[in-house]
Amino acid sequence: MTPQRRSKITPERELEFYEAALDLLREVGYDALTMEGVAARTRCGKSTLYRQWGTKPQLVAAALRGTRCATLADVDTGTLVGDLRAAACSTAAESGRDTTLMHALGHAALQNPELLRALREALIEPGIMAIDAMVSRAVARGELAADHPAAEFVAAQLIGVMRARPMMEGRYADEAYLTRFLEAAVFPALGLRVTSPS
Repeated sequence: MTPQRRSKITPERELEFYEAALDLLREVGYDALTMEGVAARTRCGKSTLYRQWGTKPQLVAAALRGTRCATLADVDTGTLVGDLRAAACSTAAESGRDTTLMHALGHAALQNPELLRALREALIEPGIMAIDAMVSRAVARGELAADHPAAEFVAAQLIGVMRARPMMEGRYADEAYLTRFLEAAVFPALGLRVTSPS
């Protein structure tokens, strides 16, 4: 569970902390990242960071969440095809910025249960819930049968391909790739007949 914040800082100052944490993460990696290092870079006492975020994993997860341009929960185009295409666009824009960072964190998370829990709470679970909500809206609109066997795997497919392509091909899953993936794998599995967007 994310600890309650005890101090009040401005959104601008919060962003400074987030950017400093992520910059250091890129420079030295997760294991060498310290709250002391973030405090020194932002000219604050480390007690401020501990009061605000409690632990290094919580700060890193908050920094990743707090620097994202958009969230999948904001996507609602009125159709499942439109929602998933918009989700692909949004996630591709985010993944292109920090694929290396996310892979380093993924490795660190396997060694650190607290980091894994923080990343799941801050990034993974909200993404899964947002995609599941898209599918639920499609069922409510009659676009998709409630018992469609592929429906439960949509989030796993999208999140999985984002992680898999860099490992398999050395390139991040950009919008064009994710769109092709949707059209060739996800939409047919869901029984959605669509034409490519112009």
